[in-house]
Amino acid sequence: MENITLLLGIVIVTALVFDFTNGFHDTANAMATTISTGALKPKTAVAMSAVLNLVGAFLSVEVAKTISGGIINEEGIRTEVIFAALVGAILWNLFTWLLGLPSSSSHALFGGLIGAAVMSAGFSAVNGGTIVTKVLIPAVAAPLVAGLAALFATKLTYRIGAKADDKATSKGFRAGQIASAGLVSLAHGTNDAQKTMGVITLALVTGGVLAPGSNPPMWVIVSAGVAIALGTYLGGWRIIRTMGKGLTDLQPQQGFAAQTSAATVILASSHLGFSLSTTQSCSGAVMGAGLGRKGGVVRWSTATRMFVAWGLTLPAAAAVGAAAEFLAGQGAWGIAAVALLLIAGSGVIWSLSRRKPVDHTNVTDDETGANGTEAGAGSLDGLKVTIPAPAAPAAGGEPAPAPAATV
Repeated sequence: MENITLLLGIVIVTALVFDFTNGFHDTANAMATTISTGALKPKTAVAMSAVLNLVGAFLSVEVAKTISGGIINEEGIRTEVIFAALVGAILWNLFTWLLGLPSSSSHALFGGLIGAAVMSAGFSAVNGGTIVTKVLIPAVAAPLVAGLAALFATKLTYRIGAKADDKATSKGFRAGQIASAGLVSLAHGTNDAQKTMGVITLALVTGGVLAPGSNPPMWVIVSAGVAIALGTYLGGWRIIRTMGKGLTDLQPQQGFAAQTSAATVILASSHLGFSLSTTQSCSGAVMGAGLGRKGGVVRWSTATRMFVAWGLTLPAAAAVGAAAEFLAGQGAWGIAAVALLLIAGSGVIWSLSRRKPVDHTNVTDDETGANGTEAGAGSLDGLKVTIPAPAAPAAGGEPAPAPAATV
């Protein structure tokens, strides 16, 4: 293995921690619909997804090259910049996981890189053209394309199976869901695992270990694949619940259409080197599938919170990354302080999550919180909202007031 300095070793470990959080943050992309429709048991689903994420990590390095040599200019970037960027990405991943929001791990990473690079070397350190063409445009296009594809695919599946026996049709589509979920997991490995490969490669370049433009070494590919697979196996149960139950109620036909559409978009983008958000692609596909069934609905209150999180991801992670770089740039004590803040922040978020835990035993419940609130009914992981109960007619035909119902 190459000659790794202490700081470079810290950056590599932090990058693998980010990869781990990426895994459990994005498990919902592949398995939320499969779990919610009952096609697979929760633990079986995440185990299958973990294995295929690991396999997918070895299929391509195009996205890794986009990150290591495209988003920011390698010359003049110090190794601590990469460390600061990862801190911003990890904290945003953990915060949105706590809220059960399927935000983009990819954009958290990009935001952290952009903020830290600008703080370190100014705006000239960022390749604006690459960000627009390979990050921002795919960010807008991917959920729209996946959503429209899932909408039409859902309509087509219902039309084809209109005269078939419902029980047999559902059984067949559940089998199809398992196959399509595996395809999404494979696609996730080809796209998201490569982002960590790209970051580690970028750190090796800034540390003088690799020449600019180098491909990720094999040990980087293996370690990134293993880290994302382990994170996937643990399962991001909070986000799985939101994706599977909070956005819409899916039948097997819709789940199959959503996953197939999302996998197609992700695999195509990986082949082209577009580092899109698998979260946004899969969320868009789920919403499209929800609208594709006659009588199907999308819970727009949940979707709106998700859209807000998408819009905040880049700037929020950039702000944290920039603050971390400002502190890390002060020297060894600054780097140590950033590391301690990362550990402390992660610990606080984890302890908060234990107040209302979500795991494989309750991930398919219809509540978002432990207080009995229905998913999408204006709550977010236990936030209480009072909704007026329907008025009962009184004598004379006028509606009489009724007590409010707290959900």
